Amino acid sequence: MNRFLYVIEPTATGFSAFVPDLPGCAVTGGTREGVEREIREAIEFHVTGLREEGMHVPEAFTFAGYVDVTV
Repeated sequence: MNRFLYVIEPTATGFSAFVPDLPGCAVTGGTREGVEREIREAIEFHVTGLREEGMHVPEAFTFAGYVDVTV
């Protein structure tokens, strides 16, 4: 089982999300909750498509962290 990181960013019209470890796997939407739901479905769809085409499903390699900074 792979655990893929996704990144959600605000846009001028809502939000977008992408998966660094799965190039081309991205979604957009009007709400953060909607984009989060859609990116989860997109990841499953993307991985299923790779498997059906006999292509390699990449290992997840991206990590994220936070740094607290006093401003």
